[in-house]
Amino acid sequence: MDDLEQRAARLIAQARRVAVLTGAGVSAESGIPTFRGMGGLWRGRDPLSLATPEAFAADPALVWDFYNWRRRIVREAAPNPAHRALAELAQRVPHLTLITQNVDRLHQRAGSRDVLELHGNLDEVRCTRCGVTSDRANEELPSLPHCDSCGALVRPGVVWFGESLPPGIFEAAEAAVQSAEVFLVVGTSAVVYPAAGLVGTARGGRAAVIEINLEPTPVSGVVDIGLYGKAGEIVPRLVSA
Repeated sequence: MDDLEQRAARLIAQARRVAVLTGAGVSAESGIPTFRGMGGLWRGRDPLSLATPEAFAADPALVWDFYNWRRRIVREAAPNPAHRALAELAQRVPHLTLITQNVDRLHQRAGSRDVLELHGNLDEVRCTRCGVTSDRANEELPSLPHCDSCGALVRPGVVWFGESLPPGIFEAAEAAVQSAEVFLVVGTSAVVYPAAGLVGTARGGRAAVIEINLEPTPVSGVVDIGLYGKAGEIVPRLVSA
């Protein structure tokens, strides 16, 4: 453990309130590809173009085929050491809030509780007519799944590009960051808003910001400590220390 990691570990050990923001880089270490890491295309389509309300309206079967593919990858994946270390950290810190941009629920499978899911999750589906949300984890859904309540088409329970976050979720994340003494930013490029704005929230408060990522990001110049390498190696070292 180098000097920067030792300093980060001391800050965490002294903190009573810690907030953590995780992104796709954490799950990538479990073999879940990021949108930008899918080799560029999925069936000849840009994956980003399928994660929109407009794409679902135009071709819901194609969008569901894409999300069923993602659901299969997530079912076959397992939490990695970073997920497990963050769950362990929550047992050691008096108050820890885990905020994630990920939709795979690997944090929960690793033992984390009360996770703030900014972008929803792949386990749940939501009815396009009655709005009922149901958990359909571990199911192999058809290309056009329907609501058990009213029979209408359901959609993935995720936040698509151009949509608002679930009510109250970002406010809860902001409040946690504002009250934190340490803010860990793990495996995220910190460029997708509104989540990226949490770094500014932390800088405006009292939190020491510690970035953990494979490589520097656009916010690296404003964080207090930047640790670069695999989250699955760095986070367990910090928690152990």
